[in-house]
Amino acid sequence: MKPKSFAGMRCSIAGALELIGDRWVFLLIRDLALGLRRYDEFRESLGIPDATLAARLKHLTENGIAERVRYQDRPPRDEYRLTPKGRDLWKVNVALREWGDRWDATGFGAPTVETVDRATGRKLVLALVDAQTGIAVPRERIQFRAGPGADDTIRRLLDDLGKGNGK
Repeated sequence: MKPKSFAGMRCSIAGALELIGDRWVFLLIRDLALGLRRYDEFRESLGIPDATLAARLKHLTENGIAERVRYQDRPPRDEYRLTPKGRDLWKVNVALREWGDRWDATGFGAPTVETVDRATGRKLVLALVDAQTGIAVPRERIQFRAGPGADDTIRRLLDDLGKGNGK
């Protein structure tokens, strides 16, 4: 059964999910970000069926998230690299990993990867920061407001949230 398309929904999350595809794609993006480049490396890392891997790599390249680059002519061999659009997804993967670590999504009781400052070795966490000052903003001060692409439905939803009706 093919999942319902999110194309045309007035929601950036729905649009991003439509471009990304499915859960295999997040793992491919993870592997690409860690430096894996070749088909066999992905297959070994993920244990993914060949047909699924080929389809997901094609999806990534068609949507400008990864690019296919020839590294050998005889015989022809290609590798995959994240594009700037694909590299920009690193925060999404870090957020998923942090959430999975916090709630022990693997059931193994401890994180397998930590994000640390290369200079100090101290652990890093994602945060929302004030775009002007660069200072992290606490969760209780975060508010959503309608953006320039919002329609009446989104405006009503956010208006209701602002009045406390959405809790």
